[in-house]
Amino acid sequence: MANAQPAPWLLLMFSLPAKQASGRVDVWRKLKKYGALPLRTSGYLLPNKPENQERFEWLAAAIRKYNGQACVAQLQAMDDLPSEKLVQLFIQARSKDYETLTREAKKLVGRSKREPGELARLRRRLQEIASIDFFNSPLRGRVEALLERADSIGQSRAIPQSARKTRKQYLNRVWITRPRPGIDRVSSAWLIRRFIDSNSRFVFGNDPQEHPEAIPFDMFQAKGFGHRGDDCTFETLRKEFAIHDSKVNTIAEVIHDADLADEKFGRSEGAGLDRVLIGWAQQGISDDELLRRGMELIEGLYQSLS
Repeated sequence: MANAQPAPWLLLMFSLPAKQASGRVDVWRKLKKYGALPLRTSGYLLPNKPENQERFEWLAAAIRKYNGQACVAQLQAMDDLPSEKLVQLFIQARSKDYETLTREAKKLVGRSKREPGELARLRRRLQEIASIDFFNSPLRGRVEALLERADSIGQSRAIPQSARKTRKQYLNRVWITRPRPGIDRVSSAWLIRRFIDSNSRFVFGNDPQEHPEAIPFDMFQAKGFGHRGDDCTFETLRKEFAIHDSKVNTIAEVIHDADLADEKFGRSEGAGLDRVLIGWAQQGISDDELLRRGMELIEGLYQSLS
């Protein structure tokens, strides 16, 4: 007998004693953070995913500690709310969040001056909303475009189209970078092999003159590709080779914040990747192996992005 398909929804039903006002606020805040949809029956709904199951189970345990009652159930359907309607309600809820963020982003774009960390705060808020945007509200792209526009205001002049590199010049080449590659260098190597030169080979050294045929990247005292202005090497390569891939753009933000630690984009994911690379480097593995593992790590990040 074939395995039955899991129910598409998770339902949390609970009640709390009237005297548990602080507990009620705590529960409400968590439900809002999880993106749970409130129902008229005093229940809350989430799509049936492992991470949502875990959230509801932990929340139910917390409710019981507040002397309340709670249960988590899988739900196949609701008589008065078919799945199509529930999906629309989730989209509407996230669209409202995006609309609020859009208004803030428009104000930021319209101002010539901004407070330190203001753009990073909006980017963090976008990440929070996107993490509970289970059904892909169409307004997300509008907010991302506005924040990209806000970021471009005040930036140093863009690389002219005529100055951008053509990939034909950089095929089947050797690329050189410093030993013990970190987050910016392994991600740059990944970008080179995946989008610029699929047959690229990498060597390590502190003096590019030892490999005059190699193209330097992220070298302190060498021509080639490195930090420019506020950009890390990954961002420089992405712009020079005009790589227009939304997932690469996201990775560029992650790498920038991890490498430069300026919280420009409000991306915290890269810090964990950086610590993994540091841990591997401390194990004494070779530069080649460190680069290989790091590139696989970035490929995993790329594949995980929706």
